[in-house]
Amino acid sequence: MAQTGKFTAVTPDRLRPWGGGRPAVIAVAGATFTVVTSEMLPVGLLTPIGGALRVTEGTAGLTLTVTGLVAAVSAPLLTPALGRFDRRPVLCGLMAVIVAGNLLAAWSPHFAVMVAARVLVGLGMGGVWAVAAGLAVRLVPGRSVGAATSLIFSGVAVASVLGVPAGTYVGELAGWRAAFLGAAALALVVLVALAVLLPKLPADQEVRFGGVLRAGGDARVATGLGVVALLVTGHFAAYTYVRPALEEISGASTPVIGTLLLVYGVAGVAGNFACGAGASRSPRGVLAVISLVLAATVGLVPLIGGSVLTATALLAVWGLSYGGLSVSAQTWLLAAAPEAREAVSALFVGVFNGSIALGAFSGGLAADGAGVEAVMYLGAALAVGALAVAALGRAPAGGHR
Repeated sequence: MAQTGKFTAVTPDRLRPWGGGRPAVIAVAGATFTVVTSEMLPVGLLTPIGGALRVTEGTAGLTLTVTGLVAAVSAPLLTPALGRFDRRPVLCGLMAVIVAGNLLAAWSPHFAVMVAARVLVGLGMGGVWAVAAGLAVRLVPGRSVGAATSLIFSGVAVASVLGVPAGTYVGELAGWRAAFLGAAALALVVLVALAVLLPKLPADQEVRFGGVLRAGGDARVATGLGVVALLVTGHFAAYTYVRPALEEISGASTPVIGTLLLVYGVAGVAGNFACGAGASRSPRGVLAVISLVLAATVGLVPLIGGSVLTATALLAVWGLSYGGLSVSAQTWLLAAAPEAREAVSALFVGVFNGSIALGAFSGGLAADGAGVEAVMYLGAALAVGALAVAALGRAPAGGHR
């Protein structure tokens, strides 16, 4: 094993390719799935949450905004604060925070308690995602890092696209509080899996807050973060309000909406793995295609999404493209700064979640002020901006190095 000061680093050659490393990578993927599912859960539950807590749908959308804001701030601060702590107990502790946040959300008697619960979820999520994003290189040999990264980020993709419909179905069957209880139970299971399956992971890179800021000064990193900011803001401006949009534009009933979101989810999972392979060769090309397809698809929802059939087709293409964003963006950033994995991962999580918050907030303003059609056009416009940044900014030559 390699030595880093007085700490022993776990080098990839110590873990067999996918024989010894696969269970650990799957456990980390389970963690990313759980934290992002917990964050996204209100998307499919805005209507019943708003009704139960006596707030408008736009105000209910703040349950997503506050979580994203807290995660955006906590990720770049927690990563340096974690310092030399072993990453296995750190991840377990952060998952315990997720359990507590979901339990509090399930109990919430009024909106203020719900907001406090979502703050806890944001704290746990920001830390888990920032640490997990750079672990693939420590769990598998170099030749398997790309595949392992795709698997870890499949947790993000699957949660972004399947967590919402799953929550919608549970909410329809047993109520929205049961959906949060289910998320808490899942987080507890993942906590145990991490404790059992992860090897010891002493910190192998010293991350200071100044180092995080310096990593963001690299032009290639800054370009990648700019693309992420625009795409995620645009996506969540539209997707946070996809349920009312489907109700008003397509005339879809609640059971049909659950099915439509499931179609979106299956397409998104496929997009994660398809884009992961392409991003290792050309991250700029893949993110440009994602931007173009998202702009076209979201913009067409108010124009041709008036029937369930066309809405299904649009949601499938939407999911296919957005499902590849997380793994493609992380591939871009790790290729741009391989020597600063946790620093760029912290920046990525911060920008990603800040953009979720901004998207949910701006979408809420548009929905309350001009209706859900305006929200779709806003999302499309921001995706066009992401396309311009991807095409004109500096990019790394390839994927993982």
